[in-house]
Formats: sequence, C-alpha cells, structure tokens
Amino acid sequence: MNNIKVLVTGANGYIGKHVVDTLLNKGFKVIACDFSNTKINAKADFINYDILNNSENKNLYDFFDRPNHIIHLAWQDGFNHYANSHIDNLLKHYYFLKNMIDGGCTSLSIMGTAHEIGYHEGQINETTPCNPLSYYGIAKNTLRQLIFVYTKDMNISIKWLRAYYIVGDDYNNHSVFTKILQAAQEGKKEFPFVKGTNQYDFIDIKDLAEQIATASTQTKINGIINVCKGEPTSLKDKAEEFIKQEGLDIKLKYGVFPSRKYDSPVIYGNIYKISEIMGANA
Repeated sequence: MNNIKVLVTGANGYIGKHVVDTLLNKGFKVIACDFSNTKINAKADFINYDILNNSENKNLYDFFDRPNHIIHLAWQDGFNHYANSHIDNLLKHYYFLKNMIDGGCTSLSIMGTAHEIGYHEGQINETTPCNPLSYYGIAKNTLRQLIFVYTKDMNISIKWLRAYYIVGDDYNNHSVFTKILQAAQEGKKEFPFVKGTNQYDFIDIKDLAEQIATASTQTKINGIINVCKGEPTSLKDKAEEFIKQEGLDIKLKYGVFPSRKYDSPVIYGNIYKISEIMGANA
C-alpha cells in the first residue's frame, strides 16, 4: 500500500492534520499541501503551494505527482459563516478541482458541510433538499453542484463528504467548546450560553478523520456521503459532558444568547453509506 499516493489539501488545518495522521497509519504515501506545516506529521511529503492562485496555469495533477486519491479539505474562514472569502474563493476552488480532474484525477473527495442544507428538522440523506442560509453553506453547496455537473459523464469517483458537528482537539477547533476551555483557564466560574436544546450530530475529530480517510481511498461508493455518527445529541448535554470530562470548574449560564436563526432544532446524518464503507474496511 505504500505506493498509493494521497494528496491532502488544507493538511495543516484542524481536520487536515488528523486525516494526514490517519492515512499515514494506514500505510499510504501522503502528499500534504498547505501554507505551513507546523502541525503536519513529518512523515508526509509537504508542499507549500497556494492552490487557489494557479497563476502559471500549470497542470496541477502532474505538479502533485499524480496522486491516486485527492482529499480536498482546504477552505478559508470555515468557522466564520458569513465571511466574504466563502464567495470570493468559490470559483478558485472550482477551477483548482477542475484542473485536477482535467489533468487525470480519477478519485476525488471534497469536504462538505451540513450547512449546505440550511434549516432542517430531522435526518439528512443524500436527497435532502438544500437551501443554505449562510455564505459558507451557499459556497459549499454551489461547489458541489458545479463539480457534480462537470463530472456527470466522466469515469471518475467523486465523494462529497458532508460533515456535521465536530468535537475533540478542542484548543484548535474554534468551537463553543474551545471558548469554554478558554474561559475556565481564565478563572471564570460561569459561561454565558444558549438554551442548548438544539440537537446536533457530534463526532470526535479522530473518528471523523478515520471516516474521511477510509471513504476517500475507496471508489465503490460515491456521491454524497455523510461523515458523522448519525445520532442527535442536545448541545446542552454535550457541553455538560465536555465540562465533566475535562474536569473544568465552570458552570453554563443557559439562555443568555439566542440560537442562530439558521440553526435547526434537530439535525443529524443518515449513516447508511459510511457504515457500509467502514464495514467493508473493518
């Protein structure tokens, strides 16, 4: 398996570094692309390249040594859902991926998000209608549509990996759990919170990385694949569990902030596809 090459873009990011580690542990040769390698496993081959600024119009598939699989995680401002960069960079992501496809890529996985869906109550599957309500969701949803239309008549394995809510490695994920950790470290005894009744599909970053790596390096199951646990848990219960696990001396003050208008009361992913993928690779 050591001669199978996997390119990971955004390899130095919150998700990327864990995916790189997982791929290396599975025996793949990893090409890690990002602006810096402060968090990337030294066993990976690091390439510092701005994938969104291919000013030389080079064949990027050749440039990255023709990897067997590509995992496109790179994305700017993923934790700021209304950043203008989501719209500004949309076509740059598309042209990067199109360049890879035109160059000869036959297995491409792209990171998606539940925010493509917009407001929704209940389980999400690959046919759930999308009506995104943030710039982040709009950009991701449009990128998926562009790539699916462009490749519809091509013999290429396209996996759109739709992630939900991620926990773990909490000093680096910019989530509410990060903020709780920081507040506790500052000696605060209370943390202003929402009501916490909304239910989300939480997955630990290491489990997510395992799903991403496994789904991306197979070619039998394609299309939209939910990478998640498939279980809704209230934000309140997850936050209380987190405080207990971390041994933090802080209490949540519920109802101080309203929930975001585009947050669904209960949302979780259908895990039929990812269960089949993980089962086949157990």
